[in-house]
Amino acid sequence: MAIDPGASIHPTAIIEDGAEIGAGARIGPYCVVGPEVVLGEGVVLHSHVAVAGITRVGPGTQIFPFASIGHAPQDLKYAGERTELVIGANNRVREHVTMNPGTAGGGGVTRVGDGGLFMMSVHIGHDCQVGDGVILANNATLAGHVVLGDNVILGGLAAVHQFVRIGRGAMIGGLAGVVADVIPYGSVIGERAHLAGLNLVGLKRRGAERAQIHGLRAAFGEIFAEEGSLRERADAAAAKHAGNPLVEEVLRFITAESSRSFTVPA
Repeated sequence: MAIDPGASIHPTAIIEDGAEIGAGARIGPYCVVGPEVVLGEGVVLHSHVAVAGITRVGPGTQIFPFASIGHAPQDLKYAGERTELVIGANNRVREHVTMNPGTAGGGGVTRVGDGGLFMMSVHIGHDCQVGDGVILANNATLAGHVVLGDNVILGGLAAVHQFVRIGRGAMIGGLAGVVADVIPYGSVIGERAHLAGLNLVGLKRRGAERAQIHGLRAAFGEIFAEEGSLRERADAAAAKHAGNPLVEEVLRFITAESSRSFTVPA
């Protein structure tokens, strides 16, 4: 066990031999920390938090009561292999959140980036790759192998199918069931989710240039027009909007390898 002398641990907490606790960390009442857990500097477990498995929690992250972090993935193929959960810095993990480690068939590591907000009862499934600055509202759920880009927002009770990719800056409405890839900056709504346009508010908040936004809006209409194949329309948009980094990012996403189809306008 390696506990920094600057850490604060409540007497009712259980810290198993082998755990590493960084300087300034605070472990509240009735928490349980497993033997292969590493908590970085300033990590706070408020109370009744259980952290297990080969789990690393980055500096400044706060985990609120009754969260279950790093326990065995909910995958029938999981056979006890040694897999990991890596959580970045300065995240807020609220009550009853569950985050599972990876599986051998999915690369072995679930990763969560920095600066995210995971509201009550969010679930991060095995082998997910979650970017920086994401917000998952209450009861949002990621199945296994989901990829979320930076600054993605999921509304309450949204659910994302396994192996789906959601590009940077996309906004998923509450109660949406996302079964296909979502382009960067896409705005998605519906019980069986469809593209409703672009997340223009998010783009403006992050300081995207007006001309680039106008170009992206034009390219969106061209890419999802009715004539021709998606690849043909994407190639035409690439030629027409060369030099626009927002359009180029969307087109890279569309042409990248994926096991899912795309979420498209209704």
